[in-house]
Amino acid sequence: MPSTPADLLQVMRATTATAVAVELERLHAALDWCEIHATDDEDDAAFGDHGIPLAGPGAPMVSEFAVMELGAALGMSTDSAKRYVGAALEIKYRLPRIWARVEAGQLGFWKARWIAEHTRCLPLAGAAFVDARVGYCAHKVSYAEVERQITTAIARFDPEQAEKLRRQAADGRKLDVHKDDMSLEGTIEVSGTLDAQDALDLDAAISRLAADRKAAGSTESLDVRRAQAAGDLARGQDTLSLGDQDGEGGFEAPFEARELAPQDERFARTSTTEKSIKITRVIDLHVHEAGVFGDPNALVGRAGRKPVLLETIREWCGAPGTTVINVKPVRNLAEHIHVAGYEHPDRLVEQDDLVDHHCVFPWCTRPAERCDHDHVTPYNKGGPTCSYNSAPLCRGHHRLKTHGRWTYDVLDRGSYLWHSPHGHAYRRDHTGTEPLPPPPGHRRT
Repeated sequence: MPSTPADLLQVMRATTATAVAVELERLHAALDWCEIHATDDEDDAAFGDHGIPLAGPGAPMVSEFAVMELGAALGMSTDSAKRYVGAALEIKYRLPRIWARVEAGQLGFWKARWIAEHTRCLPLAGAAFVDARVGYCAHKVSYAEVERQITTAIARFDPEQAEKLRRQAADGRKLDVHKDDMSLEGTIEVSGTLDAQDALDLDAAISRLAADRKAAGSTESLDVRRAQAAGDLARGQDTLSLGDQDGEGGFEAPFEARELAPQDERFARTSTTEKSIKITRVIDLHVHEAGVFGDPNALVGRAGRKPVLLETIREWCGAPGTTVINVKPVRNLAEHIHVAGYEHPDRLVEQDDLVDHHCVFPWCTRPAERCDHDHVTPYNKGGPTCSYNSAPLCRGHHRLKTHGRWTYDVLDRGSYLWHSPHGHAYRRDHTGTEPLPPPPGHRRT
């Protein structure tokens, strides 16, 4: 084992060189795969395989099903594989000088990929312009310099895109609510850029409501009160009562704490403005039975697919203006649902979504509620419509399974074994995807 700083540095240099060589080998294999599966077929995507453009004009189209299988072999989702292949094709076919630097090991693919992702929208002449300007020095110059050349190319060779970018830069107003990034404590980050007058008016309204909360007895910090005030504004509440009819100070008493319903109950928060306009926000919350009955080890529930502390859920349910609606029975995910017809009933669809959460194709992350629900063994080949023959597949992977010679088996509820046409096997369950050796006796095609 290396024991001196010089030895350690030598190991790092040697392994870095090895990593570059391995990356190039993988890149060449991916490009060879794309050349084998290049196609001009642009048939309707709803029926079988077809060619998809992944790079700019001048690069070949590639079979969509071939990209899906390549992604599985690379250990990445189909969307990631499309971006990887698109960058590789862009560099090889439209940026030859940059490609030469990559092949020589002088320019890391990670940086060449960044350039390719910015030139993909350019016409062939624009890509050639960028390649000529930075190809000889891309491994030395900064991102800022490369970006300046790309901006120049857009202005010269794609004036419509340049004008669109100019308009977007001139009006950069936006407001983002990052709903997909809910924290364990049940908070969501909000960010944006507003018109100056709108921003000042919003700040004044939030400051006024935050001050009202303090006057009404709130002991929260100013930051927390301002955050609460934003919620008041969202629900149409622009004033706060500082006392009841008897003149006593303090907020209106919250609803009595409600016992949390078992798993799969729905909670809805309803607020009313002075004009009795109801604004309803429905949140699906999942609480395990242990948490309902006070198990100290049960601390976390779910809001959709996001984990949320049970204490936060209790606070939501006990807040003023919250109505708890019990609209769903407890779901036993081990229950076997079976129907005689082809169509999946709602209760089977819901069970699939709760068990799998995502499309069950290797490495796919599409949410199950936006997926098709597939018969693992086709219905027209005797496959029943039941819990052990049903799984969510996004539309693209559903087409791949139907028309692309991929098959999969249910190992257990929520656990699947996929087989590719070329003999590769993948196990997919709630923990993710695991590549497996090809099944014994499987004949590669």
